[in-house]
Amino acid sequence: MSARADVVIIDSGGANLASLRHALERLDARCLISSDPAIIAAAPRVLLPGVGAAGDAMRRLAAAQLDRLIPQLRVPLLGVCLGMQLLFEHSSEDDTPGLGVLRGRVERLTPGPGLPVPHMGWNTLEALVDDPLLEGLGTADYVYFVHSYAAAVGDGTLAAVRYGTPLAAVVRRDNFLGVQFHPERSAAAGARILRNFLAL
Repeated sequence: MSARADVVIIDSGGANLASLRHALERLDARCLISSDPAIIAAAPRVLLPGVGAAGDAMRRLAAAQLDRLIPQLRVPLLGVCLGMQLLFEHSSEDDTPGLGVLRGRVERLTPGPGLPVPHMGWNTLEALVDDPLLEGLGTADYVYFVHSYAAAVGDGTLAAVRYGTPLAAVVRRDNFLGVQFHPERSAAAGARILRNFLAL
């Protein structure tokens, strides 16, 4: 079954599984939701979603032995929101070790005047590096964020979002990619990101 799927969505227990699947199916992608290591290992593309706490998410991945499999994958993998954060070495949320495929730490956002935590709403991206994942996106395109933790801009940052300070909004290291926002809730810009991912 996995050989017929264009993308396997890892069943990480998040509430956004169905909306991600529907967003991909609107682009005519064949999707499969699974936590089976054999199916995920055979997939041509993998999507790692995430909603909730980092500690709970990593425990679910470990219980399915996916914490060891995911860093070994060589196909395009896209982490979404918490799924992106899990790609880093560590999250201060629950003092959680991550998957370690991206260098750096994820820290809680610092609230300030006009900057509530969580960060919820529409923001534009500042592209820092040309990449096929960002093809067709412009400075006027808005994407939708809901998060309380974020990674700083670093070597692997493709695009930043400014929320008080610049934060990593799109990241990449080799075949591992991540977006801090929710493409499935980001209208045309989010659909473009997912279409670009399917073309990788």
